[in-house]
Amino acid sequence: MIGVDLPAPPESDDDVPRWTAELGLPGLVDTHVHFLPERMLAKVWDYFDHACEHYGREWPVHYKLPEDERLRVLDELGVLRFAPLTYPHKPGMARWLTGWAGEFADANPAAVRTATLFPEPDVTEYLGEAVEAGCRMVKVHVQVGGFDPRDELLAPAWGLLADAGVPAIVHCGNGPIPGSFTGLDIFGEVLAAHPRLKVVLAHAGLPDYTGALELMRRHENLVIDTTMVGTPYSEDMAPLPQGWASSLVEFADRVVLGTDFPNIPYAYAEQLVAIHGWAAADDRLGLPFLRSVLYDTPAAVLGVEPE
Repeated sequence: MIGVDLPAPPESDDDVPRWTAELGLPGLVDTHVHFLPERMLAKVWDYFDHACEHYGREWPVHYKLPEDERLRVLDELGVLRFAPLTYPHKPGMARWLTGWAGEFADANPAAVRTATLFPEPDVTEYLGEAVEAGCRMVKVHVQVGGFDPRDELLAPAWGLLADAGVPAIVHCGNGPIPGSFTGLDIFGEVLAAHPRLKVVLAHAGLPDYTGALELMRRHENLVIDTTMVGTPYSEDMAPLPQGWASSLVEFADRVVLGTDFPNIPYAYAEQLVAIHGWAAADDRLGLPFLRSVLYDTPAAVLGVEPE
């Protein structure tokens, strides 16, 4: 059934504040945003400039802007708090990136402190320091890092995060292309070994959306984020299964807003339109679901106080 009590979805980025206000929200909380040191970000953008070589399709970064302008865009969208995520692709980078992310958060009040990790001997040392400093989320990119999340070097790191109650946001699905250790079955072994570990499954497990829901049924501390899910770009690449919205009724309070800003190949509002569509598709979701996904649940996951 179509939810008739919802305001019209945003028509553009400029229209997002109108939409959130009509939903009764003060703004948005985004768990999946990327800010990186400038030289590293330039390399990431160069990778996307050559996306056809990697993915077989173009990936034009929509917000290829200086850092201050990217921050301004988030502010104008009404993003009140966000998690600036970094990720290493080789040993020795994670400590540096974790330090950089902490400095970035200190300089930008809307950003929460984040960290990242890599399987290396000092991983628990720099993660422990980050947790002591107030880290709210740890980015784990299995695909880019090319590492096995079951690596014995990471076992104490998973335990540290479980004990601290700090969530890991993990890209372990096979999208947009498989990696050496991607696949929800592999990370499922980590969840089984560390049942108290809080995890945000990035991209809702794209493309294995059904497998992600099965994992959620087995692991109560697992939530999914919306990053790129259901947007026209992703639907062309990894379409949602029929009845996806209705399947979310079971997990209505375990879905959080994520966007991949600024590296998305479309406007920020497109992600919000997709989420709006799920809420409108089943009357059991509707307005409470939107408020939960866009604000209440991500605020709780990041440990920030709702306004």
